[in-house]
Amino acid sequence: MEPTSAILSIVSIANMVVLGILIGIFGKMYVKTKAQLPLGLIVVAGMLFLHNIIGSMAYFSMDEIFSHEIFPYMLGVGIAELIGLIIFLKITLD
Repeated sequence: MEPTSAILSIVSIANMVVLGILIGIFGKMYVKTKAQLPLGLIVVAGMLFLHNIIGSMAYFSMDEIFSHEIFPYMLGVGIAELIGLIIFLKITLD
């Protein structure tokens, strides 16, 4: 595995960890309140989780297909998603 694919995979796995925490929090909220908003947030977080699973698997298995020129852009998107998810988690916990 090339270092660029490893870095992209690590960022995707970090995103999945944060999304897993958010899904757990929203699940507890839904059980307590039966409100529709946490249920919708579970669906959105679940789709983002699926996106990161597919992405990290692709980085592991198809690293020879990815161009080195696109690496900074893909890394930027992954890091921006991670920052957004961390902010979302902080807001959710407050």
